[in-house]
Amino acid sequence: MSTTDTSGTTDTSGTTDTSGTTDTEQQENLGEAGAQLSTAPIDDRAETPGIGGPTLGVIGWIRWFWRQLTSMRVALILLFMLSLGAVPGSLIPQTSVDELKAQAFKDAHKTLTPLYEKLQFFDVYSSVWFSAIYILLFVSLIGCIVPRSWQFVGQLRSRPPGAPKRLDRLPAYTTWRTEAEPEQVRAAALTLLKGRRFRALPHSLEDVGGAPMAGNAIAAEKGYLREAGNLAFHVALIVMLVAFAWGQLFKSEGGKLIVEGDGFSNTLTQYDDFKSGSQFGIDELEPFSFKLDAFDGTYEKNGPQRGTPRTFEAKVSYSQGGTDRKAVIRVNEPLKVGDSKVYLIAHGYAPVVTVKDGHGKVVFHGAVPLLPIDNNITSTGAIKVMDGYRDKNGKKEQLGFQAFFVPTFAGAGKGTMFSQFPALEFPVMALTGFHGDLRVNSGLPQNVYQLDKSKMKQFMDTSGNKLAQRMLPGETMTLPDGAGSITFEKDVKEWASFQISQQPGNGLALAGAIAAIAGLTGSLFIQRRRVWVRAVRGEDGVTVVEMAGLGRSESAKLPEELGDLAVALTADAPPAPDADPEAVPAEAAPPAVSEDPAPSGEADK
Repeated sequence: MSTTDTSGTTDTSGTTDTSGTTDTEQQENLGEAGAQLSTAPIDDRAETPGIGGPTLGVIGWIRWFWRQLTSMRVALILLFMLSLGAVPGSLIPQTSVDELKAQAFKDAHKTLTPLYEKLQFFDVYSSVWFSAIYILLFVSLIGCIVPRSWQFVGQLRSRPPGAPKRLDRLPAYTTWRTEAEPEQVRAAALTLLKGRRFRALPHSLEDVGGAPMAGNAIAAEKGYLREAGNLAFHVALIVMLVAFAWGQLFKSEGGKLIVEGDGFSNTLTQYDDFKSGSQFGIDELEPFSFKLDAFDGTYEKNGPQRGTPRTFEAKVSYSQGGTDRKAVIRVNEPLKVGDSKVYLIAHGYAPVVTVKDGHGKVVFHGAVPLLPIDNNITSTGAIKVMDGYRDKNGKKEQLGFQAFFVPTFAGAGKGTMFSQFPALEFPVMALTGFHGDLRVNSGLPQNVYQLDKSKMKQFMDTSGNKLAQRMLPGETMTLPDGAGSITFEKDVKEWASFQISQQPGNGLALAGAIAAIAGLTGSLFIQRRRVWVRAVRGEDGVTVVEMAGLGRSESAKLPEELGDLAVALTADAPPAPDADPEAVPAEAAPPAVSEDPAPSGEADK
């Protein structure tokens, strides 16, 4: 808005006065001093090369980029981007987690796979773009926290601000008259505020009772934990980021399937699958071993939850440092050995089979783990006889059997061969036999639960049909042409799958998460506020007491708190007997607190 002076000229540049002279012409007439006094904008485009005005320069651009990076807005954007970037890592199989599952996804999605590979969606957490967001967020948080921490330390060391000249313009205000001396009122107010954990530091040696004074007023402040909670929240985020990075770099995780009676030693060659962080050393594996003594699984037999596990636990014997102990591993109750944890993650059955050649020689005997394909533990797998077998002519050959097992068979003629219950109530196994080359020596990795039939031939019965048989425990399937036999023994063992992991950053991440929740709670529910109490002697000799409060954010609790403080202070500064009963509250009631909507910045004047 422009204001007109007595001569008719205006402050707005480019306007004319009554003489027709512009501000620019007046600058030229008044010389250098006039140019300094004038508020007209200076057109420096003619002096500055380029059209865009003055350039920032390299240092200027670096400072601008640093201010943007360390702003809270950018930190929140990066945090959102990090969360958004984790979405494909949760929906798309990750190579580092399950390579077989990731490969199956690639085989099933030929069109999307090239795009996903370019975007590194199969290795999200080690991708370039996710790492860039991660590092930028880390730098942004540090650059945001460090200066705010120094500011917070400066606030803690500073004195509460002096009282505004007009306390009645603050959002919460009350006043009354009392016969108590002003010094007594201020001393009582100081004691009261300190008792309510307000911070009131000495202002000068002349202050009454060491009270900080500003125009005969006590100044106090409370709610510093709000900023402390805010800083704690952001520091906790950094702690969690560090814990996540530490855990990814130094972690180890492997799986092992163990049949009842078998054991495991924590060495690399014992794992079925193993993966670790880039900074993890094999010599850091915790030295221990354990044996699966028995697996105990019971299930609900009736009702809508039929088949739901009731007992699901593995009884083990483990040894560490020459000391033998026994333990029970349950779901979400791992065995802790040093820095390692052994989790129970799966369970199934391992039928015991015996394979003989045509001369009756046992070429294979043992429990064969089969993989469940449904909740009732219908299982499939492969039995491979790789060494020791010769056909009727004495030629070395390999045998393979495709196995399909159900722990509870519905019975012949009662539908498809799928298990009706997960417990061993009516076990049945169906076998299909093959002979030839299992391709286990081809140099290519092979799934132990599947048969490579590319070099195998299926056995045929005397009628020329493919040989397949459904067997009960104790039954034997005879192979044609004197090729031998396979017996389904009456013993069916159980197996359990374990995950052995070392996660060095888990404790730190948990501490960071707890600190983040505590800090966020403090920053949301603690209010920063200031209270002033002024006590001065009036013209009639009666002390006038004024109390006012100001919060950093609007809250209905501030007038309530000021009212409570006023009520408590009236015990030492009771209202004067001749006070107006409508304007001065009774001793038993809190003084009337007004809520002035005046802006806080205006009230501080």
